Amino acid sequence: MLRDDVLMILCTHEGYFSGAEISRRLGVTRMAVSNAVRALRDDGYEIDAVTNRGYCLRGTPGRLTQGEVCAFLPEQRRALVRCFDSIDSTNSYLKREAMQGAPHGLCAVANEQTAGRGRSGRDFRSAADCGIYLSLLLRPRCAPMEAATLTSHAAVAVCQAIDRVCGCETGIKWTNDILLNERKICGTLTELTLEGETAALDSVVIGIGVNVNNRMMDFPLELREKAGSIFSETGQTVNRAKLTAAMIEALDAMYAAWEHDRFAYLQQYRDRCLTVGREVRVLRGDHVRDALAQSVAEDFGLRVRYADGTEETLNAGEVTVRGKNGYI
Repeated sequence: MLRDDVLMILCTHEGYFSGAEISRRLGVTRMAVSNAVRALRDDGYEIDAVTNRGYCLRGTPGRLTQGEVCAFLPEQRRALVRCFDSIDSTNSYLKREAMQGAPHGLCAVANEQTAGRGRSGRDFRSAADCGIYLSLLLRPRCAPMEAATLTSHAAVAVCQAIDRVCGCETGIKWTNDILLNERKICGTLTELTLEGETAALDSVVIGIGVNVNNRMMDFPLELREKAGSIFSETGQTVNRAKLTAAMIEALDAMYAAWEHDRFAYLQQYRDRCLTVGREVRVLRGDHVRDALAQSVAEDFGLRVRYADGTEETLNAGEVTVRGKNGYI
């Protein structure tokens, strides 16, 4: 859309930028540029206009639009990013697109999800205007089991992006929940699609939901003891478009490293894993056992020791691990 193209130019340029130059770059009339600026103002963007100087972006409403997000990305990455004001689920969208032949690297970003999903089909609260809901489509050439480490790698990449943009120090609760000050601020859902006849891996969709500018009152009462956001834990209001772009770049860098080494981020994951050294509860259906989390194994499994002295390496998807004594 023209308004996104105009917004991208204004976002990436400091000070005033002439309407004539914008129209020349985009190949449209000055009137079309003026109408786009008017539409942006109607959407809450603060844009000054001065004769013989042009337009200057003074403020944004903080929404995840194509123009704002792509302004923080390299030009060659922008074509495979799609931003939505509202969508059922970014994961569901990319899975549908993958079935139609969508390319590796396609990224879907939403300001709101109406049917967000978490692990085991649970609802994922995806309120408008405060979080980041992002999914990435990958087409790795490997066996399905090899792709299992992508989830842990993605958790490290998202931590890197949050820490870099927000100056935080995030950690990971095994397997892929991201915590800040012991509160969950991000969840990850990875979904694999196999080819029907051969059972070969067709695509991987990694979905990430980050609580960014949520206030504590935005969370349901039953979640307020454990959930949090970057804002609730730091007091800073975060530019969601900037953080979204940083997440995309971190995920791209992660995948490039993972292609060459399926365990490229293992040590970084170990360094960030907050579960190690904690007492945990291991749940298999209705069966619950208390254990001590000892270490992260070579395959990203969690090595635990039970009260009777026996040890076991837990694999994601087989069990649920919960903390004790208030730990998530």
